[in-house]
Order: sequence, then C-alpha cells, then structure tokens
Amino acid sequence: MALDDRKLAVLAAIVEDYVATQEPVGSRALVERHQLRVSPATVRNDMAVLEEEGYIRQPHTSAGRVPTDAGYRLFVDKLSRIKPLTPAERRAIERFLLGAVDLDDVVHRTVRLLAQLTRQVAVVQYPSLSRSSVRHFELVPISTTRLMVVMIAETGRVEQRLVELPAPTAADDVTELRRMINERLVGRRLVDTPPLVQALVEDVPATLRPAMTSLSTVLLETLVERTEERIALAGTANLARSSLLDFQGSLRPILEALEEEVILLKLFGEVEPSMTRVRIGDENEIEDLRTTSVVSTGYGPGTTVVGGMGVLGPTRMDYPGTIATVRAVARYVGDLLANS
Repeated sequence: MALDDRKLAVLAAIVEDYVATQEPVGSRALVERHQLRVSPATVRNDMAVLEEEGYIRQPHTSAGRVPTDAGYRLFVDKLSRIKPLTPAERRAIERFLLGAVDLDDVVHRTVRLLAQLTRQVAVVQYPSLSRSSVRHFELVPISTTRLMVVMIAETGRVEQRLVELPAPTAADDVTELRRMINERLVGRRLVDTPPLVQALVEDVPATLRPAMTSLSTVLLETLVERTEERIALAGTANLARSSLLDFQGSLRPILEALEEEVILLKLFGEVEPSMTRVRIGDENEIEDLRTTSVVSTGYGPGTTVVGGMGVLGPTRMDYPGTIATVRAVARYVGDLLANS
C-alpha cells in the first residue's frame, strides 16, 4: 500500500522525535510538536496504518511507537533532507584537517573528527595503494653507485627505497633515468605499472640498461601493492553512551566485530565514487552488527576513490546530520589529498 503525504509526514515526525528524545512517540506529542494540522485521532489512525505496514512498532512498555528498520529506511530514502552544515561546522572541519602534517596525521585527525561530530564510532581506511596513481619519482644520488628512489603517490603517500647500481653512474645519466621513469609512470595507476617498468628496461639506451635493470627491481617493490590494508578507528566509547535498548542486548558482539579489520574493510572499504551508502539494521551482512546502522562513503582526490570512511551507531541515529557530516569530511579530505 502506498502511503499518502500525511502518513509520510507522521512517520518523519516519529523518526525525528524518537531520535531526539529516545522515548516512544505518542499521537498527542506529535500534534503538539509538529505542524501536522490534524487531530490526535487522525494521527492515531495514521499510526495504526504505519504499524500495520511495518514502519513503526509498539514497545511492550509504552503506548507510544518507535520506528522499525523499514521505517528508518523509508525515512532515509524518501523523507530526510540532508542537513546543510553550518558555516561554523565547515570552518571547524577545515581548520582541524588543514593542520595535518602528513598522511598518517590526516587519517588520525579525520577519524577523531568524525567521531566527535557524529558521536558515533568512526572508521577511516588508509588510502589503498592499489587504487592510487603515481604523482612523481625522484632519484636522489647518495654516491656514484647508490641511489635513493622516492615514489610519491597522488594520495600523498611516500615510499622510499635504496638501490645499489652495478657500476658508477654519472649525474647526467641519473637525470636521464629519472626523466624516462617519470615520463612512463606518472599518472599511471600503481596496479598498471609492472609491464611499463619491464618495457623501460628494454627501451633505455644500452649504456643505461644495467642501471635501469637494477632500478626496475626496486621500482616493482615500491609500486606493487603490499597486501596489508590499514584501518583507523575512533569513538567506540560513544556506543556505551547509547542506550542498551538501542542494541537489543549486549554490546560485546558489536565491540568484537569492530576489532576485526576484515569486517571493517568489508563495511567501509567497498565504496563507489561519490556515493553515500546507508545500511540499516538487518541490511548489514555481518550478523553481530544487525542492531546498528552504517553510513559510509569513498574519498580521494578528484573523482578517484582511494579509501572509504564512515560511522557506525545505533539504528536510532540522526541520519540527515550524519550523512551530511560524512560527506563533508570526505570532500575536505579529498581536497587535501588533491592539493598536497
């Protein structure tokens, strides 16, 4: 049965009141607090239909109603307008992130900021090298037979390696090797570079081939993704501030799930560009997290996604505010990476 605008307005009011008060919502309170322009009896009838359709339910302890997972889903999909952040909130995000000194600092500041702003558990995936591109290669002579190879990814991630050359190499030759490497590899995704490195060895002048052969081994070590993916987590104490009723039982399974990096990568690492994903209650694949909601999005420079971030909390969360905050923080981090 399709719900008319009035019943949708009643559902939106119930969600907003329950999120704000943590108390089951009654018809009289709705009429008093919201501009519904109908009697409590009409609202009671509308609530009866919403309950029949599975969007709200009545806890045993109260005459009021609370939203179900289906009610929250309808609210997120159709009824909620994303709350614009205030200028003060935007300035606070910008100031907090602009002080970062390196990529680790960006990630740690971001996860703390998300936890503070949303009062939920925040998760940020470190930029994945497999999704990154090469920004620049530098070859720094240490001696005539030793170079420092520095690879800077577009995420700002820096990898350094030492390479021993088979014979003394002139400064002009090092400059030429640097030029050829950058010409071939800059702008390329790291996962696409191995065949390009092999081709470099074949294409350099014969006099430079021994040096490039030694360099190619180190280049491949630097470019090929190591398997570890890292996650930063903050705000688990925020779970304890939520009522246990929110989680319908013990917090322990949720806390244990949050200790598993594989689970967190599944929740927050599988993201599409510029898409915010909201998983509510039973929509979560992880059984221990089915009393929670997860809001996640991708981040990165421009349209490139290099990692995921978001928050996890009770299904009774401020969805419009949380979605707006996660999007805004992701956008600022993307800008930082693009300009670093």
